[in-house]
Amino acid sequence: MALLLASATACANDVPEADWSRGLLPEAITREGETVTALWNGAWIAALAMGGLVVGLIIWACLFHTRRRAKADLPPQVRYNLPIEMLYTLVPLVMVSVFFFFTARDTEELTRVTGDAQVKVKVEAFQWSWRFTTTTADGKTLQPVTGMPVSEYENGPQLVLPVDTTVEFDLYTEDVIHSFWVPDFLFKRDIIPGIPEDSPGRKFEITTLGKTGVYAGRCAELCGVDHSRMLFSVKLVEKDEFNQYVASNQAGSAQ
Repeated sequence: MALLLASATACANDVPEADWSRGLLPEAITREGETVTALWNGAWIAALAMGGLVVGLIIWACLFHTRRRAKADLPPQVRYNLPIEMLYTLVPLVMVSVFFFFTARDTEELTRVTGDAQVKVKVEAFQWSWRFTTTTADGKTLQPVTGMPVSEYENGPQLVLPVDTTVEFDLYTEDVIHSFWVPDFLFKRDIIPGIPEDSPGRKFEITTLGKTGVYAGRCAELCGVDHSRMLFSVKLVEKDEFNQYVASNQAGSAQ
């Protein structure tokens, strides 16, 4: 899997650079992405540690508990050893419980929607592009940014967001299932037709970090003939620049 991700990184110009120190994940541009990175790396460290222990026990058993040529007797057997049987039953149970705890904790954080985000964005996915409608904390709604299928993400619709800001996304589609994916967020959300507007399944929140730049985005769900051209970008700017962007693109107050 790691080699596959590394290969994909090398051959696509809109895939962020991965790093071994982050478990071959790109550098997160949101606080939620940092949570995903910590969970991912923690799971790999625990899995590798347990794998090393198991391999070590296998080697130890092969070296010290094999039948010797000079002896006809078998090595001491441990069948029906209750303490050992309890050990190899309880240890996996504890491991799974620990994994479950951290996964549930981080999933709750990733799906939490407070409703008081400073910027709110309605994301409308259609065949085959995106429409972004941004509303600021003071009720100003910007002109929707509507895209068309493109071959390069730089030519697709661009969503402008401020750094160090909580942003709420409301995902909507009228047709087939799409998927909103910015690789640098380190997670994606499916956009499914028919979900009511007030349903929490349509929304999620992120808190952007102070990392300005332009980041690629795409649809991650095979949705039709131009699925591969559903490209867009997210531009993170300083708050002063975002305020200027709002002033020059303001469409009026939210209804």
